[in-house]
Amino acid sequence: MAAPGENLKVNGDRLWDSLMEMAKIGPGVAGGNNRQTLTDADGEGRKLFAKWCDEAGLSMGVDQMGTMFARREGEDPDALPVYVGSHLDTQPTGGKYDGVLGVLGGLEIIRTLNDLGIKTKHPIVVTNWTNEEGTRFAPAMLASGVFAGMHEQDWAYGREDAEGKTFGEELERIGWKGEEKVGERKMHAFFELHIEQGPILEAEGKDIGVVTHGQGLWWLEIRLTGKDAHTGSTPMDMRVNAGLGMAMITEAVHRIAMAHQPNAVGAVGQANVYPNSRNVIPGKAVFTVDFRSPDLAKLTSMREQLELAAEQIARDLGLGIEIEPTGHFDPVTFDEGCVTAVRNAAERLGYSHLDMVSGAGHDACWINRVAPTAMVFCPCVDGLSHNEAEEISKEWATAGADVLMHAVVETAEVVG
Repeated sequence: MAAPGENLKVNGDRLWDSLMEMAKIGPGVAGGNNRQTLTDADGEGRKLFAKWCDEAGLSMGVDQMGTMFARREGEDPDALPVYVGSHLDTQPTGGKYDGVLGVLGGLEIIRTLNDLGIKTKHPIVVTNWTNEEGTRFAPAMLASGVFAGMHEQDWAYGREDAEGKTFGEELERIGWKGEEKVGERKMHAFFELHIEQGPILEAEGKDIGVVTHGQGLWWLEIRLTGKDAHTGSTPMDMRVNAGLGMAMITEAVHRIAMAHQPNAVGAVGQANVYPNSRNVIPGKAVFTVDFRSPDLAKLTSMREQLELAAEQIARDLGLGIEIEPTGHFDPVTFDEGCVTAVRNAAERLGYSHLDMVSGAGHDACWINRVAPTAMVFCPCVDGLSHNEAEEISKEWATAGADVLMHAVVETAEVVG
């Protein structure tokens, strides 16, 4: 398979300008973005992306989960497409690059190929997966999960946000429910460019992360039920304090993760107590536990130990307890051929690189189950992500897109 030459590079200024233009949609309060999935802002961002794709000569397909597929035709009508992309939705206090870099980096590949008149044997499809973040409708990577057969579509449609609105209703409301059946597309390969969301590349002074594996994950929602009572007049030994139970389980999460080192993490992320009044002992607590590891045995062990510990804490405090898994995927090993294409691209272009494991979940983790898949990471300042202060440099974005393009074009095979 012929590889593209070292002189083939994207237009970094154009890519950066596109990132900044998209960031104007759904602005946050502190310089980032709040473009949560299936909101009006998400719909506006989709329209801008669709406009850019149309200008680049791409044909747009949309499936019943709202995922967007923008296709550049290949020279062989029978060749399976090479897919590239990520997501445009953000956290409530998200940055300008998480996910967006992968979608617009894919679009920049097409623009560059158009500029240079380069044709490929395989079609190339730029993809915007719906609801990767999972912050409004849990779990994360929802549309790619349905695509890969990990979730039932009707179940996904029934997912509710904090206001009781369902995914299916909101998808129709913003006008992005397509007619195409989910998961029927066949892929030659899938590549995803993403910011690292961690500090390793910057600390090591590396330009590119060659992602070989992805961590597995368990999300657990825990509900504790006690008794609301006055904080001043209720004796300590007569309290049924759901807030205390949450605090003790939070400590257990940390202790269990530390006991499974190395390569294991755990934390309580979302936490709420009710009635959340300064002089009322909480009668209810609802919170989420996030465990991750690239080692399946460790991941399984952490969940099992936490459930035992949480149930014991609840018994000791006289609390009712419910534990519900709300997200899960096993550790991922990305395709060796696709990973090699990424590594070779970095070397061919002269970018320093490092093999690494993704600490976060990505759509690529699900798509890896149905097609050969790999990921490209670029650094982010201080490893900060899921934060409005998330930042990368134009040079990092350009390097990541260059490597992405070389891996994609090599896999799609240049013609002529």
